[in-house]
Amino acid sequence: MLPCKCRAFSFLYKNPYTKEMKKIVQKDSPALRQKAERVKLEEISSKKIQGIISNMKETLNAERDGVGLAAPQIGIPLRIFIVSRRAFLLADGVPDAKRKDLVFINPKFVKRSKKKAQLYEGCLSVRWLYGNVKRSTNATITAYDEAGKKITRGAGSLLAQIFQHELDHLDGILFIDKATDIEEILPDATE
Repeated sequence: MLPCKCRAFSFLYKNPYTKEMKKIVQKDSPALRQKAERVKLEEISSKKIQGIISNMKETLNAERDGVGLAAPQIGIPLRIFIVSRRAFLLADGVPDAKRKDLVFINPKFVKRSKKKAQLYEGCLSVRWLYGNVKRSTNATITAYDEAGKKITRGAGSLLAQIFQHELDHLDGILFIDKATDIEEILPDATE
């Protein structure tokens, strides 16, 4: 997910299974329209799943303007998403070196507020398109972290928006399916 009108270029990334490089898949990829599969709990600690998580973190943190990434965005149809530690800096303006990227495996909503707001967003898989999406202002999810521990996390503001955007990815939904006032904003050639 992109939080605002950001202008940056995509980078190449390592495949979680090999050392080959690959890009974040874009909106025309069938991988983005599939409902992602649950991760078996006994597999969370496996090299395969830990490799996917590591690749997702590396991929997300290589993007200057991304704050969230779902596994389908790198072509992996599993119910995993990551929230970048940068999201907290954007949300509260306080840098914290101790903050880590958050990993959510098999996430599901516990509740979402009835109060909604039109929120401006973009997506690393829908490059250079931005629009307004009506989202709940607060959301609580339950999931497993990368160590396999069950967690419940409530959020408001940007983090609640990220939860909803990334869970949409896991269900094969792109923000442009819900957005209004979609506009294309190309990156500056000087960046």
